[in-house]
Amino acid sequence: MARYQIIIAYDGTEFEGFQRQAKARTVQGVVEAALRKIGWQGRSILAAGRTDTGVHAEGQVVACDLDWEHPVQELQAALNANLPGDVAVRQVQHVRADFHPRYDALARRYRYRIFCDQGRDPLRERYAWRVWPAVALDDLQAVSRKLPGTHDFTAFGTPPRAGGSTVRTVYQATWQQNEQDLDFEITANAFLYRMVRRIVYVLVAVAQGRLDTARVADSLAGSKLEVVQGLALPQGLTLVEVTYPAEILQAGWLPTADQSR
Repeated sequence: MARYQIIIAYDGTEFEGFQRQAKARTVQGVVEAALRKIGWQGRSILAAGRTDTGVHAEGQVVACDLDWEHPVQELQAALNANLPGDVAVRQVQHVRADFHPRYDALARRYRYRIFCDQGRDPLRERYAWRVWPAVALDDLQAVSRKLPGTHDFTAFGTPPRAGGSTVRTVYQATWQQNEQDLDFEITANAFLYRMVRRIVYVLVAVAQGRLDTARVADSLAGSKLEVVQGLALPQGLTLVEVTYPAEILQAGWLPTADQSR
């Protein structure tokens, strides 16, 4: 029996979020079903976090204990053979027995994509939030500079557990042009529930002139934001990467296909 870290990507459009539900299609549900088809007998996989309905991932991290006597490449191939087309295993590796994808994480990075258009665009709107009136990149960048640092993010989300801390440390928060889209990337030690979508909504509101920049600074000091209470749409959000201490991830690689012969 060994513990494996599994990095998965998924299109969240047809899922009712990540967490397993009795009567809904979820990412956790289909991943566990694929694992059971190759002999996994566990009760529940461990995960770095839970994404909402419609949210995507490039680098979601899960872990499980499994008896597997073949190279990790074959484990990846076996899982992908049993997963639906909107989920894929991107990487598998052997980690130490006490590895936990949530509690051992050093940071998480999300990307949120918007585009400015007065008319509907169904193909683009599958993976981005259509914003109108248009916003300028310079305005978005200016207000996002207030985010890095350790702040009380009460105004932007709720903790995973009732009564938990709302203080988080944001390492990086930047906007950049991506052809006709605008991408917001934010990295933090952890995030509150719906924190990224709330932040994006507020940044867009400031760039549109619907909210004063000073209110963002006030909210980071612990004041509640009362003027704007909306959320950016879920389909613009992607969990890009979860990072861990090197000693955890280098703790025990299984042999590659060539080395195992």
